[in-house]
Amino acid sequence: MGMEQWTWRLRWRWRLKWANPFCTIPNSSISQPNFVQLQQVGILCARGQLQEALSLFYAMSKPHSQAYATLLQGCARHRCLDQGRALHHHMLAHNYDPDLFVTNHLINMYSKCGCLEVARQLFDQMSHRNLVSWTALITGYDQHDRPDDCFRLFSSMLAHHRPTEFAFASVLGSCDCIRGRQVEVATALVNAYSKLGGDVDECYRLFTETNGFRDVVSWTGIITSCAEQKPEQAILLFRQLQWEGINPDLYTFSAVIKACSGLTTERHGSAMHAQVIKAGFEEDTVLANALIHAYARCGSICRSEQVFKCMEFPDTVSWNSIFKAYALHGKAVEALLLFEQMNVQPDTATFVALLTACSHTGLVDQGTKIFDMMVQKYGICPQLDHFACMVDILGRAGHLLEAEALIRRMPMEPDSVVWSALLGACRKHREPKLAELAGRKLMELDPKNSLGYVLMSNIYSSEGCFDNAALIRKEMKECRVRKEPGLSWIEVGNQVHEFAAGGQRHPQREAICAELDVLVGQLKEIGYVPERNSALHDIGEEHKEDQLLYHSEKLALAFAVMNSGRCCDLKTIRIMKNIRICLDCHNFMKLASDLLQSEILVRDANRFHHFRDGLCSCSDYW
Repeated sequence: MGMEQWTWRLRWRWRLKWANPFCTIPNSSISQPNFVQLQQVGILCARGQLQEALSLFYAMSKPHSQAYATLLQGCARHRCLDQGRALHHHMLAHNYDPDLFVTNHLINMYSKCGCLEVARQLFDQMSHRNLVSWTALITGYDQHDRPDDCFRLFSSMLAHHRPTEFAFASVLGSCDCIRGRQVEVATALVNAYSKLGGDVDECYRLFTETNGFRDVVSWTGIITSCAEQKPEQAILLFRQLQWEGINPDLYTFSAVIKACSGLTTERHGSAMHAQVIKAGFEEDTVLANALIHAYARCGSICRSEQVFKCMEFPDTVSWNSIFKAYALHGKAVEALLLFEQMNVQPDTATFVALLTACSHTGLVDQGTKIFDMMVQKYGICPQLDHFACMVDILGRAGHLLEAEALIRRMPMEPDSVVWSALLGACRKHREPKLAELAGRKLMELDPKNSLGYVLMSNIYSSEGCFDNAALIRKEMKECRVRKEPGLSWIEVGNQVHEFAAGGQRHPQREAICAELDVLVGQLKEIGYVPERNSALHDIGEEHKEDQLLYHSEKLALAFAVMNSGRCCDLKTIRIMKNIRICLDCHNFMKLASDLLQSEILVRDANRFHHFRDGLCSCSDYW
């Protein structure tokens, strides 16, 4: 795909998402205007009666930031440069020092009206800029055919901010006008497109076009793009960067550490940690926060704790990272005790992490206390995430009526996460009537998500309502919704192996299944009884055990046992799974940890399970 086609396609993709980047941001340091007068000014501006709006504004006793902003927005919308200049002169005459909010509107007005030199002068004079500042001038350059200025400013923006979709769309519009600088343009677009979460393959294709002209910025862009969806490729790209003699910077390390968090073992994370220290970045807070997260995701909560304890000045993100780490590993008590020592102001994410930790360990009273503290002590208004956590806390503990009542009292419409939390609780505690409400709401809000269909089908089946279960599966098929297949991954001999139920994805399927048969026989001798309720309910009893036997995490464990002594140490076995572990596999892993005298770590879609000596860290509460 050529550059012209690539930018044309992206330009239309982002245009569909365009939104006005200028939002109302009240400034508490400026005296508030009379509400009625301000409303009248807004109405007049919307009608295009700017002169009348200005006359009303001039009659006000004091200048106000909100009034200035409203008028400037009207001038920009109707391209009234003279009135905009009059407002600017009014500020100067009254010794009004515009804040960031008003300055952004000045830049936007001058940019929209084509007075780009004044807009740039205001931009350069700013002591602090935000995304709106950059976007206003970039879009002005694009709209008035200044592609080189647009691109140069956009490139500068990438060093300071994650670009907005508005700015990205603007620079795409200027790309076709830039001649003889395709490599430079491609490099910047790789970085920008990756920051906006663009398609990995398209981003990589563009990256290959810069061969021979790559700098640390373009490398960081492609590594960032691959970090979440293709972490192994991100690691390989980082090694290639080093092989080409380019020194990674803070942003490069941050991207590659994020990639490490998506892998099954801590091996890569430890290696990157060593390189961070070698590069002299060990005291950087952003990298430390990334390491806390990566170690926790790879199963090494102790290493996360070590990184946090070594931080001299942890910020709010640092505290949130360690709280999330504790939540992931079911260590709510540790998270709550550490919260008492928090010496920086918590934010909304802090309480999401703490409530999640309480949810994973059944601490209903403590979770309720944290929720109330967030509102009463810290003045933080609960968001959807907080309500979803509280519904999960109450639902998991069997307080389904309280969970439903909380949903009805929410000041905003519940989203799919809230309803899925209630639906999961209904399945656990066998409440089919309430499940029907939650399931229908979930399928209405997120019709392409298989979770609602699968849970409702299982709930009906467990109640013996096989006709209803069949109707749900039929609806799912008609809506072309596919159930996410259960997959597991394990690293053996420095190579990641993937398993699907039945073992069809692995070339050593027959040997692995034979090893699993032996392991199942040994476990049955010490008390393993297959949990047939975890299988489909409308099949014969003789087939249920066969269906359960070859779940992907069991196959991964059998593969580890099969390779023990050669390239796999059974002391600690780490398995990663993409969906929630079922009850039968949970029981299986507990007994296997005792039989093999191993610690088995399973990271499912929600949390970590540490199996050791026949027990699980979740205390069978998950």
